[in-house]
Formats: sequence, C-alpha cells, structure tokens
Amino acid sequence: MLAFPHLKTKRLLLRQAVQEDAEAIFAVFCDPQVTQFHNLDTFTHLDEAIAVIEQRAKGFESGRGIRWGIARKQDNRLIGSCGFTWNQEANAAEVGYELASQFWQQGMMSEALRAILLYGFEIIELEYVIAQVMLANVASQKLLQKLGFQRQGILQQHGFWKGQYHDLEQFVLTKAEFVAV
Repeated sequence: MLAFPHLKTKRLLLRQAVQEDAEAIFAVFCDPQVTQFHNLDTFTHLDEAIAVIEQRAKGFESGRGIRWGIARKQDNRLIGSCGFTWNQEANAAEVGYELASQFWQQGMMSEALRAILLYGFEIIELEYVIAQVMLANVASQKLLQKLGFQRQGILQQHGFWKGQYHDLEQFVLTKAEFVAV
C-alpha cells in the first residue's frame, strides 16, 4: 500500500488525520457556519469526528480518494481538510474541502488547494478536477475561480443531504489550465 503523502506549503502541513486529531476535527464541524454548505450535519458528539477520521482513512486505503488534514505549521493542529475522490477510469477527481471559520479569508484554503492540485496534476497525473458547490456558497465559488476553475453550469437537484435536494454549480479545472495559472 502507498504511504500517505505529506505536503508542505509556506504556512501549512497537509497530512493524514489521526485519532489524536478528533477534538480539532470536532471543533471544525461543530460550527454551523462550516457545515452550512457541507453534506455533513453539524457535529454534536466527538464520536462523529472519530468516525470521519476512520472513514477517510478507509477511503485512502481502498483507493477511493485522499483527504488531507490541514494543519498550521506553528502548532500542527488541524483547522480543516481538503482532498480528492478519484474517478480512476477518467483519470480525474472531485475536490472537496472545509476550513474552520476563524481562518476564512486568510488565503489558507487557496494555499492548501494549490498544493493538492499540484500533487494531483503532477504526481497522480490527473487530466481534470471537478468541484460541485451549492449556489449560495459564493466564497467557495470565488476561491475556485481564483484557482483557475471554469464554471460548467448548474446541476439541478444534483445533491441530496440534510433531507433535501440541492442545486449545485459545477466547476472544472483541466491539467492544461492549471499549468497556465
């Protein structure tokens, strides 16, 4: 089995989440601002964070995807995550991410996503990456466009979570467009 790749940026460490990170992950997902646009309910118990750690580890081990914990270099405490769900047949991936709200608008997610996109395109040799965003999540849409993703249109009632359907806007970034960024 492949070792989990650890990535570094100017301010961040991107690494696998472990059981000791459960409290930090709980702190991210117990914030309704973070879960507002996420397919997870707002966490109320530490066990939910432990389950996320286990689920993401199994996803990596099985080859379904990879999810890096985003930690600040200064204290190695997780403040969010980002990663890919693979579409191996198409040599592509879907990207997903979340960040603790106190770190929003500081360029941290942009920094983390640039690192994993570079990994995806150069190491994994992905041809393209897609992102699907709820229509009201304007900050995420701006982030994706800043990274070079192109709007592809709205997928009506494409997502279903929290008991209802959600229209999602799809964005795509090709390997060629990423190199140009």
